[in-house]
Amino acid sequence: MKPCIALTKGRLEKQFLDFFASLSFDIDPLVNKGRKLRVETDDFQFIFAKGPDVTTYVEHGIADLGIVGGDILAEFQPDVYDLFPLPFGQCHMAVATEAGKVWPDQKKKIASKYTGITKEFFRNKGESVEIIKLEGSVELAPILGLADGIVDIVETGTTLKENGLVVQEEFLYFSARCIANRSSLKIKRKQLAPIIEALQQEGALR
Repeated sequence: MKPCIALTKGRLEKQFLDFFASLSFDIDPLVNKGRKLRVETDDFQFIFAKGPDVTTYVEHGIADLGIVGGDILAEFQPDVYDLFPLPFGQCHMAVATEAGKVWPDQKKKIASKYTGITKEFFRNKGESVEIIKLEGSVELAPILGLADGIVDIVETGTTLKENGLVVQEEFLYFSARCIANRSSLKIKRKQLAPIIEALQQEGALR
């Protein structure tokens, strides 16, 4: 059976395909997949999923390898083998508020998709905060008065600026990561070794 690789849909998917093409792999079936969530090439099977689901598929052995953001690993801490960083997907966590916002004296309200990371960050600062979990555009929370600020992943900061938010503090710098199912790494070592070595060596050169 061909090795199965789970890719994070969206930004990381596009960056990975550019990187994969630079290694002389055929990406035509992946670029022209339409709405398909599972695609086979001559050498691999690929599945496309959201970041947290990529780790779930890898953890349960549905996928042998996965390409996922380091932020997902930090937040969900899945039981997978974190092999190495990849030379794309650079981003960081940031605390942001509305421009000119003065933090309240009382307990701050922070909105975030990353509740685990947020809790740990403020705990390390010795601050007690109320964390409000949102799944969508957290930038709305301060604007609509739901929260005093947000903790979110930032790549360029454009979305924050366009919504009148400013970064107060940056922390936890990430890149895309190559992860593996623990059993696959042992059982399918010969099958996986060439792709792992290609990704690792080329990534180290960049």
